[in-house]
Amino acid sequence: MNVISMMLFAEEGAAGPASPFEVNFGLFFWTWLVFIALYFVLKKYAWPAIVQATEERERKIGEQLGEAARLNAESRTALEESRQAMADARASAQSMVNEARSAAEKERTAVLDKAKQEQEEILARARREISAEKDRALVELRREAVDLSLAAAAKLMESRLDSEADRKFIEDYLDSVGNVH
Repeated sequence: MNVISMMLFAEEGAAGPASPFEVNFGLFFWTWLVFIALYFVLKKYAWPAIVQATEERERKIGEQLGEAARLNAESRTALEESRQAMADARASAQSMVNEARSAAEKERTAVLDKAKQEQEEILARARREISAEKDRALVELRREAVDLSLAAAAKLMESRLDSEADRKFIEDYLDSVGNVH
């Protein structure tokens, strides 16, 4: 180390530590002078920029808050529209289900009516066929009755009755017997 440095160091140590309550007017004066100079420099150059940046930040925050409020209102509107759309969709779906049930019921009724009508037509046709068969059977029975009557009469008269007039006579007789009963 230097001799000068050592001497300075020794002088400082001899004076002892500075007390915080001790007033040093030189230090006081220079501190205030630097403070006031720095204040005016900052006031002239830094303060306007700081104020402008603060105001710009405040304006941006205000715009962002306004945008957030607008977006919040839009989202609430969209949510309400979504809820309304869901309610409309549910109502529409319920309406479709009701219409489908109604259509199914109408179709079931139509099918039952058609089946009933077909059943009645089948029964009517069966009755007509039975009636036709009955009429054919009666005609055949009547023809056989005429033939049997002619055979019995021929046996009784010992002659053969075969003319058309004889047949007509017996058929008229059987018709009159059938009408009496």
